[in-house]
Amino acid sequence: MNTLSYKTISANESTISRKWYVVNAEDQVLGRMASEIAKIIRGKNKPDFTPHANTGDCVIVINADKVKLTGDKMNSKEYQTYSGYPGGQKRTLAKDQLAKKPESLVEKAVKGMLPKNKLSRQAYKNLFVYASTEHPHHAQQPKEIKF
Repeated sequence: MNTLSYKTISANESTISRKWYVVNAEDQVLGRMASEIAKIIRGKNKPDFTPHANTGDCVIVINADKVKLTGDKMNSKEYQTYSGYPGGQKRTLAKDQLAKKPESLVEKAVKGMLPKNKLSRQAYKNLFVYASTEHPHHAQQPKEIKF
């Protein structure tokens, strides 16, 4: 009788290898792009995905100021902040947010598509968003990825 021993390999911080990717957000639909980015920084695109370990890759998003929203979301979608004080609730339209701080649109979209736990807060740190085409991560030799 052949007694082969098969073991389930579970990834951990010492066995994973992180890759760097660049995503050009120009003319990309925000929600569709954000869901793909969330999969990559969570690690779900890898064959050694482990739910209890941060196995995700790092993603750099450039041209965040040229992202698109479908339908009339540019004029009707609201982003809400609350300072904690009475009367401290503020609402901003997507077009105003895109003009003032375009990185926050992509960051909030990706963060909303991650699970709400400690592991996803750790994986969220692997997201780097820039409004222009320049980024300071050339030393990591990121690969361009298209959706």
